[in-house]
Amino acid sequence: MTFKNFFTLSTTFLLLISNTIFAEPVKIKRESREPEAATGYLTKKTIHGTQFMVAAANPYASQAGFNILAQGGSAVDAAIAVQLVLTLVEPQSSGIGGGTFMLHWDNNKKNMTTFDGRETAPSAATSELFLDKQRKPLRWIDAVVGGRSVGVPGLLATFKAAHDQFGRLPWPVLFEQAITLATNGFVVSPRLEKLLSMNFNPGIHKLPEINQYFFPEGKSLKAGDILVNKKLAKVYRSIAKEGIDVFYRGWIAKKIIEKIQNAAIAPGLLTLKDMAAYQVKERAPVCGFYHQYNICGMAPPSSGGIAVIQILGQLQAFDLAKYKPNSLDAMHLYTQSSRLAFADRNRYIADADFVEVPTAGLIAPQYLAKRSLLIDPNKDMGKAVAGNPTGALALANDSAIERPSTSHLSIIDGQGNAVSMTSSIENGFGSALMVEGFILNNQLTDFSLAPKKEGQWVANRVEPNKRPRSSMAPMMIFNNDKSLKLVVGSPGGSRIINYVAQTIIGVLDWQLDPQEAINLPKITNRNYVTTLERNTSAEALKPFLEAKGHKVQIRDLNSGLHVIEVTKAGLLGGADPRREGIVLAK
Repeated sequence: MTFKNFFTLSTTFLLLISNTIFAEPVKIKRESREPEAATGYLTKKTIHGTQFMVAAANPYASQAGFNILAQGGSAVDAAIAVQLVLTLVEPQSSGIGGGTFMLHWDNNKKNMTTFDGRETAPSAATSELFLDKQRKPLRWIDAVVGGRSVGVPGLLATFKAAHDQFGRLPWPVLFEQAITLATNGFVVSPRLEKLLSMNFNPGIHKLPEINQYFFPEGKSLKAGDILVNKKLAKVYRSIAKEGIDVFYRGWIAKKIIEKIQNAAIAPGLLTLKDMAAYQVKERAPVCGFYHQYNICGMAPPSSGGIAVIQILGQLQAFDLAKYKPNSLDAMHLYTQSSRLAFADRNRYIADADFVEVPTAGLIAPQYLAKRSLLIDPNKDMGKAVAGNPTGALALANDSAIERPSTSHLSIIDGQGNAVSMTSSIENGFGSALMVEGFILNNQLTDFSLAPKKEGQWVANRVEPNKRPRSSMAPMMIFNNDKSLKLVVGSPGGSRIINYVAQTIIGVLDWQLDPQEAINLPKITNRNYVTTLERNTSAEALKPFLEAKGHKVQIRDLNSGLHVIEVTKAGLLGGADPRREGIVLAK
């Protein structure tokens, strides 16, 4: 790794730098921005397109996807190119050392395919993986750092499966832009500098390879530095030429396992056999109706799809369209529905290959209508308890922690095919184990660290080869004629569910365009307190919600929504002003 101080940059200038590396094949429509005093963020305006569109978490990544689409690539092709670049330029959030959930819409066949690329636990893992010598759960932060928390990465296996079915450009072409950037260097963004300064992952300072990469000569990277990653370029060249076998069975796999098993902190249990045995899974999507729309998402081990459908379904009886966006009464109803959904999520959702998840029962209209009767328009219900859907088993509540270091991309290609994909390495900078230029995940801490509560098993406990529960919620919404309406998703840990549901309400009920819906001040309730986004108009709701019995906190809510809406006039796209992502379209 080499670097040099270059200049202080704005996100807009970062895009200009990216264009010097990726020659534009055609003119593109860029966002115009102006300061927004209410939030301190940069305002982003809705982007219009008539042919194709990509919304991703970093300008370099959006540009890579745009270039692939401009070459005639498919939505899957573009998603691969975007994520390969994100591994390099947004390493704290996602990458080839992690996993993903991908939704694909085939516009010609009118068919959705969903890929479960979630990480898996080692075959030697037991439910006691995160218990100390006294058989008590470790502190979460103590469980995160090192080899013990690493699951088998599923991202590249997902890409191979999706590209085999829906790719149009040759596999090696999808790696070219990421290889160029890794070889020649990219401009460090202000956000990466800020996250390094926050020191929320102690492993960065304890493990040598990641420390040397982000703190060369003992000094933290700064916005404007040029960062080169030749190790990652070598990895990409190898995978581009030899396919994913080199990652799961070849020299890269051996490097991964060597790093995990010999970690200076908490050596892990993963083996080469675990790597070679990994399989991406195609699962049937979970879908439910909201008004005239069909809302579809990822099945378990994602809790996101079910929970979003539940929140919306339970609100059917209240006609949110009659309220103003983010008004007191609307947001009260919304938080109550969210309480109910999170109560069910924490009781029932886990890897359905290991646990009987009552998926159909949880999203059945009759069940949701019954649950909605628990919502009092005038009073906070307090902590909700899980319901009893058809097919439910007696299980204990889960208290697993999910961190907000994730990434989401939304893409529609020239044929109308779409990808909604959320990917993650879990905590910011993952396990802090860096191998050959990329960071390994700590996704195993998405399991409940305590396997039992009050004598009952937790559904989301560690088991051999099991996939941990996730809140990632890539979603697609369809009109009643089965045409695609909306592609949406966000990072944000377990708050993803709230971010996505609130944005869908913004578009479907309040008739906001994607950017307006994204810009709404965020309000969340995960069956604890009601949280209002700091330095936004949402703060004004605090005394009124408290009068209804809410316990309220005000804090930063760092969503990273990327949304594309299909309209009769073309495509509308939005990117979250709270992060550095942009929308590019033709």
